[in-house]
Amino acid sequence: MIDNNFTKLNEISRAILRQLVDFYVETGEPIGSETLSKKMRLKISSSSIRSIMAELQKEGLVYAVHKSSGRLPTDKGMRLFVEGLLEFGRLNENEKNSIESQCKSHGESYKEVLDKASETLSGLSNCAGLVVAPKYQNKIKQIDFLDLNNGQIMAVLVNENGLVENRIFLSYSKFNDSNLREASNYLNDKLKGKTIEFVKKEILNEIKNHKIELDKVSENLVKTGIAEISSTKENPYIFLHGQSTLLNDEIIKGDLDKLKDLFDQIANKKSFLELMDSTSKADGVKIFIGYKNILFNHSGLSAVMAPYKNDQQEVVGAIGVIGPMRINYSRIVPIVDFTSKLVGRILG
Repeated sequence: MIDNNFTKLNEISRAILRQLVDFYVETGEPIGSETLSKKMRLKISSSSIRSIMAELQKEGLVYAVHKSSGRLPTDKGMRLFVEGLLEFGRLNENEKNSIESQCKSHGESYKEVLDKASETLSGLSNCAGLVVAPKYQNKIKQIDFLDLNNGQIMAVLVNENGLVENRIFLSYSKFNDSNLREASNYLNDKLKGKTIEFVKKEILNEIKNHKIELDKVSENLVKTGIAEISSTKENPYIFLHGQSTLLNDEIIKGDLDKLKDLFDQIANKKSFLELMDSTSKADGVKIFIGYKNILFNHSGLSAVMAPYKNDQQEVVGAIGVIGPMRINYSRIVPIVDFTSKLVGRILG
């Protein structure tokens, strides 16, 4: 929703704010009235520009670093610019093909695809690439259990689209080959191209009501396996690349404590459920700027995120970038949008 301040600005005020933000995005530096006057095509004096910038400052859209210096956009000014003044670019076919070739590789696991997507976004945006995903799998073609002989069981899941995912979990029971095979056969029969989540309730009801025809040990394996390989929103996968790029921005470097807090949150997976839920409510790309960013309270940072969906159009994760507030939104928004849709198609 566009801020009410947008409707208050006349054409010249909008043009000045646009030019001021463009200069900030390009250089990271404040701009003064004389420089603005030279850059703008409008025939307007530097004194008139100073007066308009003073009004923009009263509205909380720009601020002066020093009394005699030029102006920089505030968080509020950047949000107004992005919501009401920014024109987003479009990717050409070469750019789309490049992203697809980097993200798509037949036979790679669910986690590998998401990790590559994060790495690709970081490289293309010169920001930190971020993917948040529940521990989730698509429609299952086959599942097998393997005893690793150290108190651990490996579940090997082959999705219908060919992706392979391995899950390792602790076992407190002794399983022989017959138990492993019996549990695998039972689940393969139940799943038949469905997701684990879809049939989870049915399987657990059968166990509860003693309708399952399995050896007790095999039954325990099925019950444990279902719990371990089902979607786990409380402990999502986090894929992050390019954190060091955030240190290239002077405003961010000036508040390293908050940047450290961000990295701690990422490491501890704090706030990401809220991020995924907030992103999933958006029709497309969602932009979080400065203090409006639900991930962190840092006026120099922003996040551009989009949900990615499975072939039933259910939101299953969030993908995007974290960067300085002055990132090139016009270029990054279409990159994030295309990559999120591509990942959804790859994972099905």
